[in-house]
Amino acid sequence: MEFTEITEDATVSPGEYLLYEPKQEIVMVGAFNRDNNFIRALMSGRLIEDEISKFKKITLNQKERKERQLSRCKGCGQ
Repeated sequence: MEFTEITEDATVSPGEYLLYEPKQEIVMVGAFNRDNNFIRALMSGRLIEDEISKFKKITLNQKERKERQLSRCKGCGQ
């Protein structure tokens, strides 16, 4: 698992998980506004709003992504 800066060309969607650096906690994005330079997110049941530079994107490698993948088929496990 790696944490990368949110650049000008990066997209952030509501429902995505990010790292909030000041508290070192993972938060869920509620709103992303590049024009006003803020992200609104849920952290420990509270709504926070802070500037984009204080958040980092979470990127998983192929192995980690496969480990977290859930199966929807009860018969074959795929």
